[in-house]
Amino acid sequence: MKIINKLFKITTLLTLLYTLQLNAQDRDLERAGDIVMLLLPASSYAYTHYQDDKDGRIEYYKSFATNAVVTYGLKYSVDAQRPDRSDNHSFPSAHTSLSFQSAAFLHKRYGLEKAILSYIGATFVGYTRVVSEKHYIGDVIAGAVIGSLSSYFFTSKYENIEYSLDLTSNKRKMVISYVW
Repeated sequence: MKIINKLFKITTLLTLLYTLQLNAQDRDLERAGDIVMLLLPASSYAYTHYQDDKDGRIEYYKSFATNAVVTYGLKYSVDAQRPDRSDNHSFPSAHTSLSFQSAAFLHKRYGLEKAILSYIGATFVGYTRVVSEKHYIGDVIAGAVIGSLSSYFFTSKYENIEYSLDLTSNKRKMVISYVW
């Protein structure tokens, strides 16, 4: 279990380092942000399977769906032109809301230690959206708030408590252990 945790962290860190060393051209950064944006929800969701956390998956579905409805509801009801003038769906940033929804889910469900790399990745995604002129800073901040709140509303702290009863050599004892 510890090995998989370490592999998860190393993979996330290597992905982030790879994206940071890409050429600083806008298109390369935009592509890197797109890749990280896809990896964040995939890794958050995969972690619920790794933890065998069925309740966490249900909470993830709820926060994901809420985030999508609110983000796209605003995106198509607010007429906000993108900085590159490609369309009028700038507010809020869906890339950023999805990224922060995933990071905030990990944070609230499993703790900050499990989410810190995801928060770094989500911040990177927001940065790439501004640099590639797809969003204004306000669009990215709104996306981050919407994504984070959608997870905070629907996600509870993961409580992995194992109970065991040990009856040995005329001693009766109950052992309660907490597994992190």
